[in-house]
Amino acid sequence: MYDRQFFNSTLGKAAIASIAMMTAFVALSSQIAVTTPMPMVASISQVEIA
Repeated sequence: MYDRQFFNSTLGKAAIASIAMMTAFVALSSQIAVTTPMPMVASISQVEIA
């Protein structure tokens, strides 16, 4: 099914482009570090009662 004639067709070129874009998406999205922001501990006033 996937021979030289298939990849020379319009559908084959679209398949190659799709595979390349999916590979690029996975490579670039794996570099994005999703981190949650730290809670604002410094804004909380703590008072110690002796």
